[in-house]
Amino acid sequence: MPVNEVTDLLSFMKTFPSEVRERALWLRDFIWELYPQANELIYDNYNALAVGWSPTEKMGHIFCSFAVYRVGYNTHFGFYWGSELHDPQKLLIGDGKQYRYLLVDDINEFPKDEVKKLMEQAWENSLAKVKDAKQITQGKTIIKMVSDNKREKKLKAPKK
Repeated sequence: MPVNEVTDLLSFMKTFPSEVRERALWLRDFIWELYPQANELIYDNYNALAVGWSPTEKMGHIFCSFAVYRVGYNTHFGFYWGSELHDPQKLLIGDGKQYRYLLVDDINEFPKDEVKKLMEQAWENSLAKVKDAKQITQGKTIIKMVSDNKREKKLKAPKK
């Protein structure tokens, strides 16, 4: 699926409110404009829709991503290897061994300039992790996971 084809992505987002879909599509455009050479990897899980960008088709090389959650509709803009980034503005949340993110509630308040600097670092870091240059591909959108059955069960499960 090319960058301008969003039919599958929109179908994955059909259960989200329109403002969540708009925010996700804005983040997608923001990333694609800066990194058209990257590949978009889509993970449609039962609890969240996550979309990452990578110089390869591998999750371990994802340099940035966004995720929208099915409960609460939180939106994260994150860095798979965020713990390795220099973050002088202290924008990133998280204290695990790897992932760091920002909560995105309003795209008008999204710190684009600072995030672009973090994305540059993350891209270079991701490229350094690619051991075989033959793995590098460009501009693809790849659906990596669709878990309809689990999502249906989770969303329809009776609340206690």
